[in-house]
Amino acid sequence: MRSVSILGATGSVGASTLDLIERAPDRFRVVAVTAHHSVERLADIAKRTRADVAAIADPAALPALRVALAGTHVRCLAGPEGVEEAAAVPSDLVMAAIVGVAGLAPTLTAIRRGATVAFASKECLVAAGDLMMAEVARHGATLLPVDSEHNAIFQVLEAHNRSAIEALILTASGGPFRTWTVEQMAVATPADAIRHPVWSMGAKISVDSATLMNKGLEVIEAAHLFQMPEPQVRVLVHPQSVVHSMVAYTDGSVLAQLGTPDMRIPIAHALAYPDRMPTPAERLSLERMATLTFEPPDEQRFPALRLARQALIAGGTMPAILNAANEVAVAAFLAGRIGFLDIAALVAETMAQVSPHPPVDLAAVAAVDDAARRAAEHLIQCRGAAV
Repeated sequence: MRSVSILGATGSVGASTLDLIERAPDRFRVVAVTAHHSVERLADIAKRTRADVAAIADPAALPALRVALAGTHVRCLAGPEGVEEAAAVPSDLVMAAIVGVAGLAPTLTAIRRGATVAFASKECLVAAGDLMMAEVARHGATLLPVDSEHNAIFQVLEAHNRSAIEALILTASGGPFRTWTVEQMAVATPADAIRHPVWSMGAKISVDSATLMNKGLEVIEAAHLFQMPEPQVRVLVHPQSVVHSMVAYTDGSVLAQLGTPDMRIPIAHALAYPDRMPTPAERLSLERMATLTFEPPDEQRFPALRLARQALIAGGTMPAILNAANEVAVAAFLAGRIGFLDIAALVAETMAQVSPHPPVDLAAVAAVDDAARRAAEHLIQCRGAAV
């Protein structure tokens, strides 16, 4: 019986994790769950799983959570410190699935207790990759990637042959605008951007997929996670989303992990690691698929990927600046305040305005994250005033 804590239990990754756990009640026990503001859903999850702890990130929601869980044994926590306390609860595995940089502090809390952390929040490694990997080494924690691309690499990477690795090849679906012109993207709506052709994801991640920023963040994540120089982390657009990523070796071999586009596959791999477990995912039929295609990404139409590489090369807290500006810009686009093409433009302007610093600790990362958010918001306001 493996005990599991789920940070971000009400999101899409959290829901898929719960689906797998509830299909295998003899293998897993949930001990802690967290959510951002959805009290009813969090309370329902805590009751269903008989969790010991439930934490809501919104402090004002604590009274409602206590009412919803009245008569149960569940301990209710609230606020960012409550989520961190939930991450500190002893468990065999922590599923870190809080979207955005908000997941950084609780993920670090889990790492610092030496936990096995299955993480789906790429923003954590993007914003504080050097700090996070140093803490993993210091406390003997284990990181298991849940993103389909990084999980694919993890499955086919021969750790004992690191010197023989020629390149890590991340695949990208290309998003909903893969064949759109710049003129078409200029008038794209949020509804257009979140209409992903293959994956079912949340709004923010779907927009990141549409700009290819999602792939840029994954390049940074892969460089930290697998300790690989930026030039050796490559990207190929693969619209069918069957090959989730590849590792190329110096002898000419290329190993790939294939599967249907179902997040339960990489989540199950992390949950059961080093074993495997059944999933209800549709089985891959290559004969039915027939054709698999690959093409290089177009960094002229999708400059976000180029910006992410620039941030990785610059180092320090520049990736944190990139990530913070992108989160602000995507939120503004979804709210109808800016256009689709403005997202990458705002990120570039913010990177030019905010100075990076060494990510010596979480406070330094938080400070530059805040500065980048304020700068991006100011740029948005200036654009609105100019219209």
